[in-house]
Order: sequence, then structure tokens, then C-alpha cells
Amino acid sequence: MITLTEENYLKAILSVSMITGNKVSTNAIAEEINTTPASVSDMLKKLEEKKLIKYEKYKGVKLSKKGKSLAISIIRKHRLWETFLVKKLKFQWSEVHEIAEQLEHIKSSELIDRIEKYLNYPKFDPHGEPIPSKEGKLPIAKNIALINLQYNDKAKIMGVSLDDKDFLDYLTKLKISIGTELKVIEKIKFDLSMKIEYAGKIEHLSKEISENILVKKIN
Repeated sequence: MITLTEENYLKAILSVSMITGNKVSTNAIAEEINTTPASVSDMLKKLEEKKLIKYEKYKGVKLSKKGKSLAISIIRKHRLWETFLVKKLKFQWSEVHEIAEQLEHIKSSELIDRIEKYLNYPKFDPHGEPIPSKEGKLPIAKNIALINLQYNDKAKIMGVSLDDKDFLDYLTKLKISIGTELKVIEKIKFDLSMKIEYAGKIEHLSKEISENILVKKIN
């Protein structure tokens, strides 16, 4: 029997490893789930006993085949619930993360399969994150951070790399969302901020904002 806390740890390990591509350190897990390294060490021992991870002290953590399968399943449920909440129940994209955190622990695979079918098999969630298939495969999105664009480049917003309510609320206030098309009209060397043009208006974005908006260049 896997507890909710254990599921959260597996999801955190997978999320960090997807970014780094390496074994995950105790400190990185602690930062991801906002706890102490000591608490993480205690939990890793339990996960290892259940053969959900492979853990070498001072070298980091890697999910076992069973652990990875469970973690992918949790992320799949989380992102499908976020998509359902936004598309069908009209929640804002800044509101759904905490609700999906609760719903992702529902065990019924039949329910999740039906939600996926009802949503017409979406590939990405409302934040642009890939939704794993039932077989555990992730769709590939070749997106780049907005900050990497140059003067006169045009692009479409595909997602965000920061799932933070204040950040998403700010983008909503600016009327910036997935699908918004824009053009870079100025890059400011002093603070690495930029000006973009979209929907007939001009907006100045800070370095931190443009680092966390994911786009695809268009002609």
C-alpha cells in the first residue's frame, strides 16, 4: 500500500529528474516539496524498502521501474484533472494546481481513462506541460523560453515553466495565455527585460517573467 505522502515523493523525484536528467539529490527533493533534507532521508528509506527507488547515500536517488510507473501515473492524473478543471469547469489556470493535488490520488484508472476520452485525449495541460499517455509515454514539445528570442522574432506562447499562482494571475491580468501570438520589439541589455507586441498592444516584461514563458517560434 502506497500512502499519499509516498506518492508525492515519487512525483517530486520524477519531476526533478525530468529537468536534470540525473539522479536526484536529497536537497533537490526537499526544495521541490518544501520540507527538510532530514525528512526526505527518512522517507527515502521507506521508499527503498518498498523497492520504489534506488538510493545511494551522497550519490542521489533514482526511481525503480515500479516507482517510475507509479510516478508517471500520478502526473498523468494530475495534468488530466487540471485540463478538465480549466476546459470543462472553467477554472482559471492559476486555480487548478492545488485542487489537482487532491484529485490526483484517486485510484480509479477507469475514471481517469474516461476523463481522458471525454477531453479528446489532450497532449498538454493548461500550463503547457505534457500529459503522459496511458502507456507512460510523454509527448515531446520543442519549446524555448521567451527570453531566448531576439528582436523582431515572432512566436506563439505554448506554456509556462513556473506553476505559481501569483505569476499565472499576473499573466491573466496582462491577457497573456497559451496560444497568444507575439512579436519581440525590444530587448534591453541593462536588465535583460524585453518589450513585446501582442493583441494590438505593447507590454514590458521582466527577465524573470520572460524566463518562465515557453514559446514556439513562428514565421
